Amino acid sequence: MPPCLFCKIITGEIPGTNVYRDELVTAFRDINPVAPTHILIIPNKHIDSNNDVAAEDELALGRLFTTAAKLAVQEGIAESGYRLILNTGAHGGQVVYHLHLHLIGGRKMQHPMG
Repeated sequence: MPPCLFCKIITGEIPGTNVYRDELVTAFRDINPVAPTHILIIPNKHIDSNNDVAAEDELALGRLFTTAAKLAVQEGIAESGYRLILNTGAHGGQVVYHLHLHLIGGRKMQHPMG
C-alpha cells in the first residue's frame, strides 16, 4: 500500500505546519480548521484506525494524549477547555486512514446534544 497523506507529512514529503514532533508522535495544524486551535496529533507509526491498535502501540497512544495536554497549554486553551476527538471508520467521520487525534479549542463549543 502506498504511504498515506499523514505518513508523507511525517517523512517531509508533503509540508505540514508542525507544532510538535518526537520519536513516537507528530502534531501539525489542520489545513481546514474548525476552531482557532485545530491540531492533529498522530502516531509516527502508521495505524489505520483505532480498530487496528495493538498492545505494542500503547506507549504511542498514551503519548497522543500527553502531547495534547502539552499543546493545549502551549496554545493557551488548557484553562478554558478543549475537545479531543478520535474518529474511527467512515460512519465515525474518519477521512484519512491514519489514526489521528484532533485537538480543538479557542472558542466555546456547542454541546452536540443541545
